Amino acid sequence: MDSTPIISRTFENFEWTDFCDPNKEDLKEIAEKYQLDFHQIKDSLEPGHLPKFEKEVNYQFLILRAFTSSMGQGATSITEFSSKIAFFYNEKKLITIHRIKFDFIDSFNATFEQVEDLLLFLIHKMLNTYQPPLDELDKRIEEFENTIFLKNDAKVSMEDLYYLKMQTRITKKLLVIFQHVMNQLEVGKKNKSAVQDFKDRLFQLILKYDEVLENANNLLNTYHSVNSKKTNDTIKLLTVFSAFFLPLTFIVGIYGMNFENMPELTWEYGYFFTLGLMSFISIFIFVWFKRKRII
Repeated sequence: MDSTPIISRTFENFEWTDFCDPNKEDLKEIAEKYQLDFHQIKDSLEPGHLPKFEKEVNYQFLILRAFTSSMGQGATSITEFSSKIAFFYNEKKLITIHRIKFDFIDSFNATFEQVEDLLLFLIHKMLNTYQPPLDELDKRIEEFENTIFLKNDAKVSMEDLYYLKMQTRITKKLLVIFQHVMNQLEVGKKNKSAVQDFKDRLFQLILKYDEVLENANNLLNTYHSVNSKKTNDTIKLLTVFSAFFLPLTFIVGIYGMNFENMPELTWEYGYFFTLGLMSFISIFIFVWFKRKRII
């Protein structure tokens, strides 16, 4: 396993070994050396594997996903949003396997008495990765609201709104699965309060993401309503113009016909009468529209 970055640390009561992006041969060697189920080892590097918890005779197996993307990158799937860490642990040993590097794994100097203490520390760090995207989503929602309600909706991109809704929905689902796994996690009496804190934090995050998702849906509906109103206003304006010009066009059309026997054409005041009639019709239509509050 010379090509695989390995972190190995020995604490007072246990040992921790971390493998970053091992290949297939490395996985077989890890399974044989530490007597782990090879199928679980393969699950630890499967790109789209969801969080899970399994209890074996000699160890417990846990997969969790940390948020590792940015909301501005247009990601629309769990594998694009997040990366996972697989945990194999018992009282004397903790093994972590993951594809990408995590800062909170590479750079910390804390000491721990038990495996569960380190495990919960890493879970806490993974849980914290979901807060920055939530803050970013809140900020983008506020920007969209200001743009739409300040009459600058032409600057709003439907694609951006779609991605915002999609990203929020997928992240919320991921947190719900995270919560389900945490409900299955078994720890000693000493760490039960810490696990309960994680559950409370997850519940709060899910509620906040749900709120952002609801706001995103409302924004989409508002955007469609604003665009529909603009379309209706345009149609209304064209209808008003048509109502004014249709009767006038009708009159002009009649007297524009090339018939010889049209007595009005020889009348001395025919031109002025026709202009007066057209003016009267226009004023009548205007007054009628005003009374009906159409304009």
